[in-house]
Amino acid sequence: MITRALAAFAAACPLALPAQALAQAPEPAAEAAPAAAEGSGAISYPPSFFAAAQPTTALEMIERLPGFVLDGGDNVRGFEGAAGNVLIDGRRPASKSDDLEEILRRIPASQVARIDLIRGGAPGIDMQGKSVLANLIRTETSSVQGLVALAYRHVYDGRDLLGLRLEGSGRLGQTAWEAGFVGGQGPDDGAGDGPRVRTDRTGVPLIVSFVDSEGTGTNGALTGAVERPLGGGQLRANGRLFVDHFTYDELNFGPATREVSREVFDLTETELGASFTRPLGPRTSLELIGLRQTADETIESQFDDPTYRGRFDLESETTETIARGVLRWRQTEALSWEVGAEGAINTLDSATAFAENGLPVVLPAANVKVEERRGEAFAKLAWRASPRLTLDSGLRFEASDISSEGDVELEKSLQFAKPQLSLTWAQDEHTQLRFRVERTVGQLDFDDFVASSSLNTGVLLAGNPDLDPAQEWIVEAAVERRFWTGGALVVTLRRAEITDVVDRAPVRLDGGKIYDAPANIGSGVREELALTLTLPFDRVGLKGAQLRGEGTWRRSAVDDPTTGESREISGLRPVEWEAHFSQDLPSISSTWGVDVFGGWRETYYRYDEVSTTKLRPFVVPFVEWKPRPDIVLRFEIPNVTERGVRRTRTVYAGPRDSADIAYVDDRDIDFGRMYRFRISKTLGG
Repeated sequence: MITRALAAFAAACPLALPAQALAQAPEPAAEAAPAAAEGSGAISYPPSFFAAAQPTTALEMIERLPGFVLDGGDNVRGFEGAAGNVLIDGRRPASKSDDLEEILRRIPASQVARIDLIRGGAPGIDMQGKSVLANLIRTETSSVQGLVALAYRHVYDGRDLLGLRLEGSGRLGQTAWEAGFVGGQGPDDGAGDGPRVRTDRTGVPLIVSFVDSEGTGTNGALTGAVERPLGGGQLRANGRLFVDHFTYDELNFGPATREVSREVFDLTETELGASFTRPLGPRTSLELIGLRQTADETIESQFDDPTYRGRFDLESETTETIARGVLRWRQTEALSWEVGAEGAINTLDSATAFAENGLPVVLPAANVKVEERRGEAFAKLAWRASPRLTLDSGLRFEASDISSEGDVELEKSLQFAKPQLSLTWAQDEHTQLRFRVERTVGQLDFDDFVASSSLNTGVLLAGNPDLDPAQEWIVEAAVERRFWTGGALVVTLRRAEITDVVDRAPVRLDGGKIYDAPANIGSGVREELALTLTLPFDRVGLKGAQLRGEGTWRRSAVDDPTTGESREISGLRPVEWEAHFSQDLPSISSTWGVDVFGGWRETYYRYDEVSTTKLRPFVVPFVEWKPRPDIVLRFEIPNVTERGVRRTRTVYAGPRDSADIAYVDDRDIDFGRMYRFRISKTLGG
């Protein structure tokens, strides 16, 4: 499947470091040790802890929290399940589409009073199902601050791509405001050049050719927010407009082969959100949140060879409207309660068309209108039973009505109870044990409700609005060990018993045609071992150096709906890891380092095909220099090892349980080295 423009944009547009730089000094003060906040289950990190790195944004500070891995949340419907693991002044941002990393980039480091790392739970804090949260506390400032940043990227194939970031924030009386624009171009690093070989089941070549592909995304996002006192409380309103245009072109040629494919993807997203918080007494507060999102998407996909011409078109409109209210009561310093409710209305209006050699072809669930009305009520408790023991528990109940019109007409109702219990035991000031058991319910993905395609591989996927969300009973145990000043190791074991696994299954039409479609295929299991490490090197003589890494080893199993045999769940990567080495050189106002994003494998099982994608490690050396407190220069070489991606499709002559292998198609695509330079200038302050 073609990597979409959003992925390209994410890779291209951390353009600059938007914030006011900290005052420069020949040699900063010694790193301050973090302080455990007595009775709160939190470790507080003041700005002095990060001073040696001279951070310019809150994001840089968050990324240096020992033993902490930033989680931007899930892109799902609803507000509760989409939470990331960072709070700002004790609250979640009233936004879903605005990326958490982008929000943190817009907060200058000079506005951060401290960051509290909350492990296992704390009274008065909604953990949102997370084991660890970072709570960023801001200072108030009346000065106007701004940022101008430019980025230039040279791609190995000759493309020169640009990016721009403009930001501003300030205060007018009691009203705080912020506004920003970020946009530019980014390459699809899943495209590139390389050989393609198709063989029969005995290994005899059927096609030998060469793939030349290129993808480029061009997009921009406008954001704005205002916050002011109102009615004895605090009101914050925010908005976002995002526009994205992505093109993918592929030429596959050889002695007896010439295939041309093209995909054009356009997306327009809007979001308006507001949150209101008000104390109702010395220990009670109310929070109200309203949110509305829209997304208009079009896809045009074409494929041509000397004997075949295919075209797939999709137009879809989705909306999401959310209202949420939460009442919090701090009974004592060690015990807090929370009750609330959330309601949401989600809609999808989608139409697709597919033609072969100019003749229309019927697809299952090609044109559908879906509406979901969903409500959820919840109650939560956080209790610090002793200085060593913290309990965080809750019960949520969800009910929804789903209806579909068009090619698939249905109406159904779903109800789920979702209990959760977390226990945290502090063995001593350096060691913490955490245990969690929870029932979660996955969010239905409206993209699964309608047909889709990848014509350059010949794959058409049917839609299926009649899906139930996957339900999981999760048991998790973790041990955290903190050492030295800033060192941490976290080991987590996790097991999930899954009901109604959402995977792929065959759909048979009346005329005998068979397509693949999303389906509930039964029960499954997922087991994970996760490691997180922060290792400072000061004690071994490498001052200012640090290694941060994380890795997850994963095993899953489910019964295949076609063969009946046990296999892994489609799309789950058995191994994921990344490592980041950096060294701060405050005497020359510089930082250098290497980011390594480990390779991974994804396998998808369809009724007549097994497709596997393998991505090799992505290595990015960088150097950053701050010649003045208000200027940041950064140079990096993304993909210095010129890693690529390998896609292998094993295609059967029919269903995999009864047919022989028809052919194996293997594409080994290389994406070359890039060079990126960024410069940012902060204004005001």
